[in-house]
Amino acid sequence: MTALYAGPAGIHVRWMIRRDMLEVLCIEKEAFEFPWSDEDFTRCLRQRNCIGMVAELADSVVGFMIYELHRSRLHMLNFAVARSHRRLGIGTQMIRKLAAKLAPERRTRIVLEVRETNLSAQLFFRALNFRAISVLKDFYQDSAEDAYLMQFCLEAEAVVEPPRRMAG
Repeated sequence: MTALYAGPAGIHVRWMIRRDMLEVLCIEKEAFEFPWSDEDFTRCLRQRNCIGMVAELADSVVGFMIYELHRSRLHMLNFAVARSHRRLGIGTQMIRKLAAKLAPERRTRIVLEVRETNLSAQLFFRALNFRAISVLKDFYQDSAEDAYLMQFCLEAEAVVEPPRRMAG
């Protein structure tokens, strides 16, 4: 497996715990013009179907994601990697971990919204096989900005090759 898929050595993606919030909030404020507050995170994570995960390197949180579980999909609500740790494969490793939770008989896709002005996020998700499927007009409460609804679909199960005949 290449480094693109494996991510940097020493990265551990795990469930978010309350003790992570200070570092998560710092990453959030650094990453977004309109960051979530501590109360936004708390309100979201108290919901039964909402899950937080962090990427940890040497006992420091360097990235996080918040997503909701739905019947047929995972909905990513928030995702960021610390500026000092971007372009190292950490975000890719986190998305691959999330995609590994998909299953043909259950949840088959990941959906998320990306600001129309956030070209770096659009390109990042596109490189991971997410596709823009619609435009959400005036999506954000903090601005009149539109969002792209992006989706990653679980690939159909690999076609099973018939057994090869042995020579002899």
